[in-house]
Amino acid sequence: MLGVADRFAFKGTTTIGVVCRDGVILASDTRVTMGPLVVHKRGKKIYKIDDHLAMTIAGNVADAQWSVEVLKVNANLYRLERKRPIPVSSAGRLVANMLFSSRLAPLVTQILLGGIDDSGPHVFSLDPFGSLTEEKCVATGSGSPIAYGVLEDRYREDMTVKEALPIVVKSIESAMKRDVASGDSFDIVVIDGNGYRELAEEEKKALISS
Repeated sequence: MLGVADRFAFKGTTTIGVVCRDGVILASDTRVTMGPLVVHKRGKKIYKIDDHLAMTIAGNVADAQWSVEVLKVNANLYRLERKRPIPVSSAGRLVANMLFSSRLAPLVTQILLGGIDDSGPHVFSLDPFGSLTEEKCVATGSGSPIAYGVLEDRYREDMTVKEALPIVVKSIESAMKRDVASGDSFDIVVIDGNGYRELAEEEKKALISS
């Protein structure tokens, strides 16, 4: 019989979330797998929720995308009703409650939620049962052990976004080279005082070459 860890071990994907002094960096590869089959080479795994908030997904695509849509709707409602953006911690708690309420038939997804609000930059990690933990530097998916090898060696909590970007690129690139379920290309998003921004291909190439 499979244990809980075996049932929800994610066999593909590498996603990364890093907190910096002036913002948050989220990164992911783009390979989508089903067992040994690569079903898509340019899958989207980082989603914009609001100008100050985004999330990465891993696991079952349908469950993950449904979680994205639920959070998007609630973040928009919060902004309309309160006249201000939803705090990152509140968004994390909302998703955690949704996952926990489905624990008898779990949503098979692992989520990183990152953003910036009045209290500063934050990254939260959520598992399929709704556990919510705030992290400074975190990776998920099958390529995460490789990514952690780079992140644990080079990341420091007082780094700026500019200083941390090459490290995040190196970690995601290392995972893509050594984990068969991660690969093809990668996406990187920066969220800071200027809002949400996805790095262009030219910027990513420049970071790789540096």
